[in-house]
Amino acid sequence: MLAAAQVNAGDTAWMLVATALVLLMTPALGLFYAGFVRSKNTLNTFMMSVAALAVVTVSFAAVGYSLAFSDGNGFIGGLDHAFLRDVGFTPREGMTIPHLLFFAYQATFCIITAALISGAVVERMRFPAFLLFLLVWSVAVYPVLAHWVWGGGWLQERGTLDFAGGVPVEMASGFSALAAALVVRARKDYGRQALLPHNAVFILLGAGLLWFGWFGFNGGSGFGVGNASILAFTNTLLAPAATLVVWFTLDQLRDRKVTAVGAATAIVVGCVAITPAAGFLSPGFAMLLGAVAAVPSYFIILWRPRTRLDETLDVLAAHGTAGLVGILFIGFFAQASWNGVSDGLVFGNAGQLADQALAVLATPAYAFFGTFAILKGIGLLMPLRTSEHEESLGLDVVEHGEEAYATGEGAILLTQEDGARAAEVLQPVPVVP
Repeated sequence: MLAAAQVNAGDTAWMLVATALVLLMTPALGLFYAGFVRSKNTLNTFMMSVAALAVVTVSFAAVGYSLAFSDGNGFIGGLDHAFLRDVGFTPREGMTIPHLLFFAYQATFCIITAALISGAVVERMRFPAFLLFLLVWSVAVYPVLAHWVWGGGWLQERGTLDFAGGVPVEMASGFSALAAALVVRARKDYGRQALLPHNAVFILLGAGLLWFGWFGFNGGSGFGVGNASILAFTNTLLAPAATLVVWFTLDQLRDRKVTAVGAATAIVVGCVAITPAAGFLSPGFAMLLGAVAAVPSYFIILWRPRTRLDETLDVLAAHGTAGLVGILFIGFFAQASWNGVSDGLVFGNAGQLADQALAVLATPAYAFFGTFAILKGIGLLMPLRTSEHEESLGLDVVEHGEEAYATGEGAILLTQEDGARAAEVLQPVPVVP
């Protein structure tokens, strides 16, 4: 067992910045998602990400962090660090940053992972039910998967490589989103009319901020300012750029138009794909990964609306699929000469591919069935989704009593349907000259 090192000021300074960058990704995700929905659901969609900032931060500090990173067994950690017990300024074993900072950094990962799942159920899931889901999921699903691959769990023991979250973040969110979409069911207008994004500028701005934050997400996962962080940082620039080029090409071939929404989606797909591999691939192979990952995600996004599955914002395609591709890509193209850890199949180590394959089999299964069970259980306690009438009004007014755009239409519909008292409150105040 490694002895605890001294705190390194440079490593600590970088990790403070990286933690802030990853935290920024959650409101950036809210903006990104809000652009995709209809205008009457803008605030509710953004608030689902804000809810993750609140609920998941508390639940992860209380028990989630301990379950992920305390000593336990191959499946889950223990409660040694519950409520941040013994998490202070002394570094964790083998690290050069304060343990407390390591917790804060890991908390931001759990926060955004839980927020990602909201993309599957926007425009119809009740806000109280989503709050309860965040609480349970951030304790029962994310910490288990984080422990498997980072906390001394069975995947880590076998040698599975995951630099920044292909297992507990990307595949977990994607396959949890699939389960959520199946349990909560489709929007009432899905398949009957076009349900189009209402603000492409929000989508582009959100994607740009996500890419910016991802430099902390991947670059910070080296936990210092050494070669691993530099490699991950650089690959986070290269892979999404390659994804964009391929996405532009596919858009041009399919419809002779390169779309803004497609470009924003490509940025996310490229960032997701490089996440598990960022510190394990050479820059050249990082670009190849970005290019390769574009293809399955692109065609799944085209195909999904033709099905009855209303996985509304394509979390499975953008995160689950791209994360899976990234995890497997490590098994083929990891280079010890760059990462100092392991080679992949192409460089003579077939065992690494087998270890990566285990992750892509076990992670989707646990995330899917765990999420399915959680939502079914919550559904026994409270309604998971709004009524058709409430869905027609829009969840901004129904769940929050506010509108993103001051047209008044939602408020007028609500007063017509739901009583004289609301109408009285919403009466305009006469201006006396």
